[in-house]
Amino acid sequence: MGTAALLRAAGVGVGDEVIVPAFGNVDIAEAVTRAGALPVFADIDPRTYCLDPAAVEAVMTARTTAVVVVHRFGRPADLVRLHELGRRHEMLVLERGETETSYDEVAQRRERAAYLDARLRGVRTPDHADGHTYQQYVVRVPGNGRPDRDAFARALRARGVDCRVPVKTPLHRLPEFRRCVTLPQTELAADETLALPVDASLTRRDMQRVVSACNALGGLLQPAF
Repeated sequence: MGTAALLRAAGVGVGDEVIVPAFGNVDIAEAVTRAGALPVFADIDPRTYCLDPAAVEAVMTARTTAVVVVHRFGRPADLVRLHELGRRHEMLVLERGETETSYDEVAQRRERAAYLDARLRGVRTPDHADGHTYQQYVVRVPGNGRPDRDAFARALRARGVDCRVPVKTPLHRLPEFRRCVTLPQTELAADETLALPVDASLTRRDMQRVVSACNALGGLLQPAF
């Protein structure tokens, strides 16, 4: 069942507020709108890229009836704290996940992620907590935010590395959802993150190319002061 249908089935509708992440997932905000409710954006945890429970609580009002939690890049959200928050405030906590893959695929992605973790220099590698399935291997490119990250991505592609910016514009900056809110971790993540390939089809030579290209560039970037 879709998100809008689940919200309506739970009694969420006109006049209600539903807390959602602004870091990607435009379909979630659109589903809240289709249900008749108002999407309210909360900031993310910089390690997991999922909703930060403290940020969720900070934007709650008397009209908040639900929160839609999205697991990002194969890293699960802090469901213990979010469900506890839901119980305390009698708020629906709705989970939305990513496409499931087989155990073998996850194992191969973890193997490639471990290879990158041990060899990459000049970029900040992802948090590798238990449960990470590496749907995407997302690094942070240091320097001056988006200009340096975008230049880094172009240089990697020129060296034959398939990389992508996972979230180009946070939802609260899009015309249809523009809000006057401060989401520092969301905006920083949108400016710095880059997804590197860890697909099961990649060979050892492919992974060596990724490391070589990143390390050749990463040393040129310095954190902004």
